[in-house]
Amino acid sequence: MSKPYTLDELLAIAVAREIHDHENVVLGVGVPMTAGALAKALHAPHATLMMECGITDIRRLLSLNNIADAHSCRGFSYATDLYSMFTATYRGFVDVCFLGVAQVDRFGNLNTTVIGDYDRPTMRLPGSGGAPDFMSYAKRTVLTMRGGAFVDKLDYLTSPGYLDGGDSRDRCGWFPVGSGPTALISNKGVFRFDRQTKEIYLDQIHPGVDLESIRKDVPWELKVAPDLETTARPSNEEIDFIRDFAPELSAGSA
Repeated sequence: MSKPYTLDELLAIAVAREIHDHENVVLGVGVPMTAGALAKALHAPHATLMMECGITDIRRLLSLNNIADAHSCRGFSYATDLYSMFTATYRGFVDVCFLGVAQVDRFGNLNTTVIGDYDRPTMRLPGSGGAPDFMSYAKRTVLTMRGGAFVDKLDYLTSPGYLDGGDSRDRCGWFPVGSGPTALISNKGVFRFDRQTKEIYLDQIHPGVDLESIRKDVPWELKVAPDLETTARPSNEEIDFIRDFAPELSAGSA
């Protein structure tokens, strides 16, 4: 019998499913770290998990507080520095990176810097860190949105998605050609990007979520896949892992 689960648990599990075996993966703290640990444990044992600080091939035993948390050194293969980490990314070494979203527009451009006017903000956010670099040079990027917002216009452009859509990203010279965000996963559904226009669309809806509640979150006419699917329910093994590794995602149940 399938166990009950929270939408935050399903968010982390859906993110983990985007990681494939043998991939080189850059993770942030929070949901991406939980997803990476789950993938490594259950379906991608040969994935190489990396932290922005340069800790490489980590084997997560618990969640981290920041990208340089000393616990990231448990079970790692080797450590390098920030310069080497970023130049490895430039060379196309990173298959996929995971970035959290504060604001995102229809073409996957991100704001993680400030809400409101830059000089007189409503809220200061953590800033860019390595996000612009990883989103610029990783082969693909998966966005995670636990509490962010869709907006017509970003208050600040921190990290480039597909810019104005179409081939505008490739025309600007980003390498590798064809890189960019491939998915955005929220606690309501899984969104992907049209191959031609690069506009975001809803590809999967989480069980129990109403489509209209998603439409209300998006300030433009959201496109929906004609064969819209329901996200596969988590397995008991996935739920058990999340509750052991990141119990903070387990408050309440679906």
